[in-house]
Amino acid sequence: MNYFNVGKIVNTQGLQGEVRVLSVTDFADERFKKGAQLALFDKNDQFITNLEIDKHRRHKNFDIIRFKGLDHINAVEKYRDFTLKVAEENLTELAEGEFYYHEIIGLDVYENDELIGHVKEILQPGANDVWVVKRKGKRDLLLPYIPSAVLNVDVANNRVDVAVLEGLDDED
Repeated sequence: MNYFNVGKIVNTQGLQGEVRVLSVTDFADERFKKGAQLALFDKNDQFITNLEIDKHRRHKNFDIIRFKGLDHINAVEKYRDFTLKVAEENLTELAEGEFYYHEIIGLDVYENDELIGHVKEILQPGANDVWVVKRKGKRDLLLPYIPSAVLNVDVANNRVDVAVLEGLDDED
């Protein structure tokens, strides 16, 4: 079964078994809602167990979560720096033109029908995502996910068509 990262437990919160999670999902309200199932992976990315969300709230830049049956700090402090993942079977259908990160990472990137590299990772610095394009013999290209830069995404054909905007490629 495939799993996809939705957050990292960075600390405990209080004495009632809550944990502070640094979320890496655009669907935090869905992923962390009461009754949702998540898989827990250790620091070596080994599956530990499935957990059910009992309670969720936002506090500053973190999602505060309590898991069903784990209602004391002693039960959860050992999970610090562990990763929470969602099983592929629990992913929801997205609207047309929306994609999960795992669908984008690895796609070939073309400009004017010339292969320039592939999507290595996706960053979330603020207003819009930034796709990191690994290129052969050049530095990675940081491409903002905006309509004028990302022209077409074709997951089925493993292809992204882009327009590298002036100033983005400092090696030209």
